[in-house]
Order: sequence, then structure tokens, then C-alpha cells
Amino acid sequence: MNPAQALGAFSVAAALLTITPGLDTAMVLRTAAVEGPRRAALAAVGVALGCLVWGLAVALGLGVLLTASKTAYTVLKWAGAAYLAWLGIGMLLKPRQSFDFEAAQSPGSACDSWFVRGLMTNLLNPKVGVFYVSFLPQFVPPGVQAAPFIVLLASIHVGLGLAWFAGLITATRPLRRWLSRGPVVRWLDRVTGGVFLAFGARLALDRG
Repeated sequence: MNPAQALGAFSVAAALLTITPGLDTAMVLRTAAVEGPRRAALAAVGVALGCLVWGLAVALGLGVLLTASKTAYTVLKWAGAAYLAWLGIGMLLKPRQSFDFEAAQSPGSACDSWFVRGLMTNLLNPKVGVFYVSFLPQFVPPGVQAAPFIVLLASIHVGLGLAWFAGLITATRPLRRWLSRGPVVRWLDRVTGGVFLAFGARLALDRG
């Protein structure tokens, strides 16, 4: 398999994985629906940066630590599960009663927090690191320097993810008026909170 074939095969596989519903998709969708496109975009960028950091870690060999050290995996796993539980419980117990889309577009610390949430949700999930360790090296052709090529593969995955998130964010715009209603906002918060709790429990119960 030459570099061009490897990139093509990886792009197809990464595209299929990107559109598979997961925690990142749930976070961006909920943020776009309730908080508006600006904050959703910040969450998406945070998620993308988290993927890129994992890709760099794998390229530098640090990601192997998660597969070699049970302690490192367990610590990161429980930190991620606790973080998801904290987000989920907050949404379940204190869902928004209504939301003003126009106010959501103004810059501020609340916007910045969604970037941090997207980033931390990704970084505190060791399964992403283990996935990158086991997945990315499979597409490195013989005779190619592994580290730069792995970074390239991670960048392709990040680009595909950002394109997917952009599509999701755009898709919420026609539903803007409906999504501004109080009952809908509360329902979205509670559903997303439940999803976060489910992912947190799944992560906590995972035996690696």
C-alpha cells in the first residue's frame, strides 16, 4: 500500500467513523440547538483540538502509555467518567427554562467554556487515545516516516470531523424558532444530560 492508497483508505474509514453517532456529536448538536451556532462551533473546535492532541501524542509515542500502563488508563478513565457525570447531572437537575439565540451570539466566558468542554470531554476519554494507538498506525505505509504520517492522518480525521460538525450546526438553523421554546430547551438538556451520564457510566465500567 503506497501513501496515496493509505490516505484514501484512511479517509473512507475515518469518514464512516466520524458520522457514527457518539458523545461528540451529541454535544455539538445540543449546543447548536440550545446555545446557538457560535458556541457549537467552539465546542466542535475544542473536540477537534482534542483529537489533534491525541494524534500528536500517538505520533510521539506517548499514546502507547495508555496501552502499556493500566494505572495511567484507569486514572484517565475515571477522570473522564467523573467529568461526563458532572456535565450530565448538571443538565438533568438544572435544565434551561428558555434560551435567547441572539444573546448566545455575543462573545464572553460562556462561549469560551464550550470550547473547554469540547476539549476536555475528548482529552479525558482514554478510549480515544487507545483507538488512535490501534487505528492510525495501521495506515502507515512501509518506508514512510511514521510520526509525520500519523500527524497527517490525525489532521485528516480532524478536518472530516469539523466538516461533519459544520453540517450538523447548519442543519439546526431551519429549526431555530422551534428550538427557542422553553419545553424544547428543557427536553434537549435532559436528553443530552442522560446521554452524557450513559457515556460516563460506560467509560467507568469499561475494563480496557
